[in-house]
Parts: sequence; structure tokens; C-alpha cells
Amino acid sequence: MHRMRRWSVRNARWLKKLYHGIENALTLCHPLFERVGYQRLDKSFLAIEKVTKGLLIDSQSCGQCIVGFTGLSCPMNCPKTMRNGPCGGVRADGKCEVKPEMDCVWVMAWEGNQQLGEKEYPIQFVQPALNNQLIGTSAWLREVRNRKAVDNEI
Repeated sequence: MHRMRRWSVRNARWLKKLYHGIENALTLCHPLFERVGYQRLDKSFLAIEKVTKGLLIDSQSCGQCIVGFTGLSCPMNCPKTMRNGPCGGVRADGKCEVKPEMDCVWVMAWEGNQQLGEKEYPIQFVQPALNNQLIGTSAWLREVRNRKAVDNEI
């Protein structure tokens, strides 16, 4: 998994475009999803996410994916599950304080953000704390619902 995680960070620019393309396509399916029922679809989507996002970014299925902000590096791989930057225990060689054999997730996130080619690094936005009730649910379906809720407010 580590090798794929490193590859995804190095290819963050086009992977982020692919990721957003998938979300946009899913957003178009919102009327169908509402008819079928989001609750019914959640387990199926979670299974697909576990395979795809698990392979590419070593996703931990927290249900609140923020890899678009973290250079395609899943912050839930941090042994301390930090969602907002390094814990202060990054070793001089860029390795993790807790697991010295592992690259620091946040060093990789910074590298991934630099690959995105954006003027402002998304990693600099403070992320909300992890909601443990959402662990094991589909982040993609949640994003579709959130986008449609915002569209309806406008």
C-alpha cells in the first residue's frame, strides 16, 4: 500500500481531476439516488470506495474524505489520526515519529499539494475534527448530498 500511496501523491494533479470528475458524475445521478434511497446505496458505494480509494490512496474509509486538501495523502494513515498537519513528531528524514519505518503522512501531503499546481495550497485550510459516527460510510454519497443541498439553497 505504501508504494501506491507514494505514487498517488506524485500524481496528485491528475488524480484530483479524476476524483472530482467522479464526484461530478455522481452528482448528476442525484435524482436517481434519491429515488433509490441514499441509505440503501451507502454500503454498495462504500465497498466500491474501499477498493478504489483503498488501492490508490490507502484510504481508511473515515467517511469524511479530505484528500483533495491533503495532496491525495489520506491523513487517517497517520498513527495519531491528525487531520490538520503534522503532530510535531516528524523526524529529520521525513519519517513518522510513532512508526519510524513509515513516511510521515503530512510530509507526503505537502509534496502532493505542491504537485497540484495551484496558487494557494489547500492543505492550509483547517479541517473539522473527525466525526466517528461517519466512519464506514460513503464519502462520495455524502459529497453528492452536500452539493445538492448547497445548490438548493442558491
